[in-house]
Amino acid sequence: MITSLTDDYSPRRQIPRKPDITFVHIRFSHFIAMGAGVGLIRWAPGTFGTLAAIPLYQLLDSLFDPVALLLILDVFFISGIWACGVTGRALDSPDHSGMVWDEIVAFMLVLCFTPTHWTWLLAAFLLFRFFDIVKPAPIGYLDKKLKGGLGVMLDDLLAAFYTLLCLAGWKSIVMFESYF
Repeated sequence: MITSLTDDYSPRRQIPRKPDITFVHIRFSHFIAMGAGVGLIRWAPGTFGTLAAIPLYQLLDSLFDPVALLLILDVFFISGIWACGVTGRALDSPDHSGMVWDEIVAFMLVLCFTPTHWTWLLAAFLLFRFFDIVKPAPIGYLDKKLKGGLGVMLDDLLAAFYTLLCLAGWKSIVMFESYF
């Protein structure tokens, strides 16, 4: 039985695979890439992956100091390159929509630098989703050119950068207005 499941999820399949809960649990790389199953949500899996980053970030933030948390995110990013590469090959889809680890890690990075007030968190969430979906230059270019795990992870990292840039601009405007 295990052999048939393994063969069924082989990267040699010609038809893109539709992942299910068995697929998520058959390999650790799939479990990571699919966000522990969050990627199986059929409607807007990237949005739910982004939302899943919030409680994970809060847990890690309560356990680690900021420097350690950034180092953990580095490990998460590097492991995401591997996990999304393996999972993309198994699904015959290099950037399958069910792979949400990229959203989780990138949004956790955004949360590291975002004030904890709900308005800031909402703005961060909306901006991140906007940049991840619209993919303005160079995000769209890299999304098309870079394949494999690095491409999957890097486009969301750039969306996080754009999000943080917008939040910094908003913060400077708010600070400037409160100064006068």
